Amino acid sequence: MKRHPLATRFEGAARILDEIEARLPETRDHSAEARATVDTYHPRRLLLRVDAVLEETVSAKTFRLRGLDGAMLPPFLAGQYVNVFFDGTSRPFAISSSPAELGFYDLTVRRVPGGRISNLLLDTVEAGHVLTTTGPMGTFHHNPLFHGDRVVFLAGGSGVAPAMSMIRELTDRGPVRELHLIYGSRDASDILFGEELDTFATHPGITVDHVIADPSPGWTGRTGFLSADTISDLAGPLGNRMVYVCGPQALYPYALEQLTTLGHPRKRIRFEANGAPTDPTSQPHWPITTDPTEEVTVTVRDTTFRTPRNRPLLDALEDNGIRPEAACRSGECSLCRIRVLKGEVHTAAEAKLRLSDPATGYTHSCVAYPLTDVELDL
Repeated sequence: MKRHPLATRFEGAARILDEIEARLPETRDHSAEARATVDTYHPRRLLLRVDAVLEETVSAKTFRLRGLDGAMLPPFLAGQYVNVFFDGTSRPFAISSSPAELGFYDLTVRRVPGGRISNLLLDTVEAGHVLTTTGPMGTFHHNPLFHGDRVVFLAGGSGVAPAMSMIRELTDRGPVRELHLIYGSRDASDILFGEELDTFATHPGITVDHVIADPSPGWTGRTGFLSADTISDLAGPLGNRMVYVCGPQALYPYALEQLTTLGHPRKRIRFEANGAPTDPTSQPHWPITTDPTEEVTVTVRDTTFRTPRNRPLLDALEDNGIRPEAACRSGECSLCRIRVLKGEVHTAAEAKLRLSDPATGYTHSCVAYPLTDVELDL
């Protein structure tokens, strides 16, 4: 029998090849077993009961969610989120609890002007309610190979939730890295997790600094915004540290400008995906002569409806009873991918498209806006 070339090149290879040849062929169907394993760690949907509602501030609550059967929930990485389905649509919310505790997920939700789902959750959901979510997902988490063991986190408002998960993990599992949180809030009463953050500030490897935009007379800490001077004064030279940024959309371009002023390289800055752009017309590639409020016609198979140009296609589809799979609603995860068969759309800069998407007509509906009458395929 002819021997494989490896048998003569590596010690013991001949014996291993003989064992492989002597094995009986595997004929058992593993598909159900594999599906069960995948669903355990990466479920498409979870049914979670609200175990408790914790008042954080006058404008924010934490919803503690447990599995209906009381079993351990799927593991996640600190910084990830689950997508909550509610009122015919969905929104992603970062998990603020520690990944070392899988008996529950904490979702911290803050009231925002015009916030459809966040405000509905705050106003209507109580202990005992059952919510449908996705499993944990998202790329805004620490990667030790690329992010190093010293990181800075710039948070604004409820953007502190993923930072809280990271900090709680460090206190649960030990100081495997250094994390410096610089947390901007409107005023002292608006600080989320204030007392807990104060206790964490004494933990090895964790530094917490607060910056208040509108301080009361008794405030003695840093004031203003997360400016280059403030970042430099509090964190010192950034060097090669990875900087995470999470907060309201207005924080992102501002933080990028401040960090660029400090000479920090873009590749060492990570922004959490946080919704569709507030104003797509402000992006350079929006056609300047196109009226964003004018309605156009959208056709999806046997359904046709009208929608304004400045409304994301995903929102417009849901308004008309068409619900593509969705999660991040920020252009990152690609679950809401659609194909444009006819017409023209504006795809926001936030979309993480595949290289082949523009040529084949695909876009992410959560950050795509119809410029003309369009025909879509889901």
